[in-house]
Amino acid sequence: MPRLARLDAPGILHHVMIRGIERRIIFRDDKDRENFIERLSVLLPQTQTQCYAWVLMKNHVHLLLRSGVAGISQLMRRLLTGYAVYFNLRHDRHGQLFQNRFKSIICQEDAYFKELVRYIHLNPARKKGFGDIDKLNRYAYSGHSALMGKHKRTWQETNHVFSYFGDSTSDARNNYLAYVRSGFHQGRRPELTGGGLIRSLGGWTELKKIRLKGHDRIKSDARILGDSDFVSQILAQANEKLDRQYELKSRGYDLTKIEDRVAVIFGIKKEIIYSKGRRRQQMLARSLLCYWAVDALGMSRTELAGKFGMTQPGVGYAVNRGEQIAKNMKLNLMD
Repeated sequence: MPRLARLDAPGILHHVMIRGIERRIIFRDDKDRENFIERLSVLLPQTQTQCYAWVLMKNHVHLLLRSGVAGISQLMRRLLTGYAVYFNLRHDRHGQLFQNRFKSIICQEDAYFKELVRYIHLNPARKKGFGDIDKLNRYAYSGHSALMGKHKRTWQETNHVFSYFGDSTSDARNNYLAYVRSGFHQGRRPELTGGGLIRSLGGWTELKKIRLKGHDRIKSDARILGDSDFVSQILAQANEKLDRQYELKSRGYDLTKIEDRVAVIFGIKKEIIYSKGRRRQQMLARSLLCYWAVDALGMSRTELAGKFGMTQPGVGYAVNRGEQIAKNMKLNLMD
């Protein structure tokens, strides 16, 4: 299923997850971890992004961030690109380091903030044989140790976290530690990684049945963790509506259907759209396909670049060109 376009705006709480490609190691030693942390310490203030919780594991990273004025994508692009270049040079390797793009889930703060801080900071404890809470308190590569006063991280926002647990730092720290201790053996929490409502309802098929029964207030989106009102609010801010995405899914729209539609519009075989060449009809068809794939299906420019053998900037130009083609020719995908 094509991925939906990323939701991003200033001041939004994001649970960000980064994984190594094919779950491979992205931190081979402490020098790698320190390099990643140093980049965070520079980029967070530069992008006016606040970090409330974080953890570095061997093959993945969790961050709980509030986006700055430019949104979250600028920070992550600079962080991951810079680190990947460093890692490849240091370890004499080539190719992609991270698994596709990072995953970012917008979170409803009042309902999930404390849970997410605890969940992220307990990641090391979920590793078999890690140890007890005292070891977690000292683990250097997690925001938990900073909250416990064991390691100083000036770039980590601790006051906001403590505000959820008490009026004074000492009381808040004790209450926070008790809260973490109470969840020490919880294990994995798939409901905190986004889209929990759709999964709990049994997928789009069951969601459709519920909607047909008149429960129109049920809304969900894999990019958002929150109740129906919160999901609706975020989608409205992004000028999106779940209804449109749902309508496209329910009418069977996928990349294959868009390929067929574009091929008919320009009178060419759809294989020609993907073949190398710069014939006018071919370029127009390719551009329209790119635009509809991004706009309607939420596919990423990275995905399309791989399919067409193009650069990401090249796909960006094609998307812009495709938007103008759709406007000039007065084309609507669902006509």
